[in-house]
Parts: sequence; structure tokens; C-alpha cells
Amino acid sequence: MADPTVLHVGQHVDVPAWLLAPEPHAPVYRPSGRRRRRGFLDATADRSAQVLRQVVLCDETAARPGLLQRLDPRTAVVAMLVVLVALALVHHPVVLVVAWAAVAGLAAASRVPVGLARAWVVVPAVTCLVAAPVTLSVVRPGDVVVVLWTWHGTGHGLTAQGLTAAAVLVARAGCSVAVVLLVTATTSWTGLFAALGALGVPRVFAQVLAMAHRYLVLLVTVAADMVTSRQVRTITGVRHDRTGRAVLGASVGALVAKAYQLTDEVHQAMVARGYRGHTRTLRTCRFGAADLVAALVVPAAAAALLIWDGTLG
Repeated sequence: MADPTVLHVGQHVDVPAWLLAPEPHAPVYRPSGRRRRRGFLDATADRSAQVLRQVVLCDETAARPGLLQRLDPRTAVVAMLVVLVALALVHHPVVLVVAWAAVAGLAAASRVPVGLARAWVVVPAVTCLVAAPVTLSVVRPGDVVVVLWTWHGTGHGLTAQGLTAAAVLVARAGCSVAVVLLVTATTSWTGLFAALGALGVPRVFAQVLAMAHRYLVLLVTVAADMVTSRQVRTITGVRHDRTGRAVLGASVGALVAKAYQLTDEVHQAMVARGYRGHTRTLRTCRFGAADLVAALVVPAAAAALLIWDGTLG
């Protein structure tokens, strides 16, 4: 005898009418029009993920077959210092803009992604806000080119000297940051720390930088795991009141305790793997043909910028 609860292929089943009929009092859901406030858990998770993506992107960029990736880390660090000194001595905005364009060309040749070059625009934008007061005649007197207000019959506003000083400040800050970001994006952090030690930087200083970089990534990972575990165990949103502040304080305390515990574990793991205070890399530092070309081109380019700046006055 067939089981009546089992449906067979080709068997016709009649659905009751009451199951197909629409509900007479079905609730209608409409947006309330109020924007949901973003909690600190969501903000922390997004920021942690952004930092981790940035670190992974830097490591992937340093491993790409680009122009600057061929350089020895020691050559890259010395070239960066030479360029930064030359940029600090330049006083004409046109020269700085041309230098920024050259750095952008090197970034394109080194296959630096747009995500890492975004700071090249953000830093000058922030510097513009800092340098804005310098353009006013009350801060830096000079020839007023744009009158904004009048005081006792004297026009005040933007001066030519102030605009020039602000343009030099913004261009120099943007170009310097672009050079530093370009070197750090095309060279692995382990190679940079090893290069600092090889160039005579105190070993303690290089060790502090290396450990700070490693613990930063580690703490961000731990914080992201804590926030994710908190979110999956929370049914409703975290309120911005005393309860939310208590949750935030407990999370910070737990993160500090985990960080203190991880310091000992990481140190023991490094000692067990042969760490004796010297940074070692899998890539052997060798001075090749690309380093020789960079050693000749970078000082010549820096000297050309200074000569051009002196010609422009």
C-alpha cells in the first residue's frame, strides 16, 4: 500500500484555495525615511578590513615585476633620501609640479595600483586647508590680488606672495609624500628594515619599526575578529548610550589583554625560528645594473631640479 504522504512523479496535487488566497490584513512594510546610525562595531570592522587590504595590496605591489621593484632596498632608501633633500631645497611650484609628474610616471612604470596612489591627492587637499591662512594679507602682507574685505579704506584679501608660498607648501608636501609612498609600495617592509640596518641605522631603531609594523597588522586582525564575533552574537544594533560605551570599554580591555599575551608568544616564536636581533630576508641584497643606473640618474635628476629652480628664481 502506497504512503499517502509521499508524492510520486506525475501525481496531481490540488493546493487548497485558502493557501493561495492573499491575506486580507497583510502588513505593508515601507521605509521610515530615517537613516540608520552607523555603530562603532560596523565602523571598526570596515576600518580594520581597509587596513588589512592596504597591507596586502602593498605586499602584492612589491612582488610585481615593475621598474622600481628591481632595485636593491638599500639603493631605494638612499635614492628616496636624496630626492627628499632636493625637494626640500626647491622653492618654485612649477619645478615641484614637474617632479610630481615624474614620480607619477615612475608609479605607472612600477605598476602601482590606484588604491595606493589615492593618498597623493588626499595629502595635498589636506595641506591646502593648512596653508589657506598664509594666503591672506593679515597673515602674510604683500600685493593684494583678490580683495575680500576693506578695513579703514585698505583692501585686504589674497596676496601674490601668500598664494606662492601656499602653492610651494602644497606641492612640496604632495611630492614628498608621493616619493615616500612610491618607495614603500615597491619595496617590501622586510627589505626596508634590512636596508636601514645595512645603512648604519641603530639596530634598536630598526627592530622597533619592524615590531611596530608586525604588531599593527596583528592587532588589527585581532580587533577585526573580536568585532566580527560580537556582531554575529548581537541580535539588535548597539545603542549609543551607556550600554554601548560599556561594550566599547570591555572590547578595548580585552584587546589590550590579548595584545599583552601575544607579545610573549610572538617573541618566543621568533626566537624559536632563529631570530637574534638581525632582520633576515629571503631575497639576497645585491647591487646590480639597475642599482648602478639609479645611482647615476637620481643624483643627476636632483641636481637638474635644483639648477632649474635657481634659474627660475
